[in-house]
Amino acid sequence: MKKMKGFLMLALAAVGTLLTACDDELDVKQAYAFRLETMPVQTRIVRGETAEIRCTLVRAGKYDGARYTIRYFQPDGKGELRMDDGTLFLPNDRYPLTREVFRLYYTSRSDDRQVIDVYIEDNMGQITQNTFSFQNEREEDDE
Repeated sequence: MKKMKGFLMLALAAVGTLLTACDDELDVKQAYAFRLETMPVQTRIVRGETAEIRCTLVRAGKYDGARYTIRYFQPDGKGELRMDDGTLFLPNDRYPLTREVFRLYYTSRSDDRQVIDVYIEDNMGQITQNTFSFQNEREEDDE
């Protein structure tokens, strides 16, 4: 009888521990790592020429509430960046990114070296950056 009483006490303690340790709420992961992959991009360009940048947003996991934006900054040179739907980006303005596979088109407006930084950010504050550099074809001809 003493063994049975000890076993019941142990069982009640174990059940009590389990009940207080459990949580009714699901732990849903919302922030997954991501990166922007691109096909190889040309590095030489002349004024007025357009370079195509084929992009894929690669996500480590899926969360239905995840929202992404895209923006760019041009530290060197002058040019225009457009989305494949025709949207002309203004530097440092955020635009919704609604597809995982898309194309960007950079048009040179300069005879100098040009650099653009493309940023993708999610609504959880995570950010990834890709830098693209273009040399003017005439620079090589002058050397």
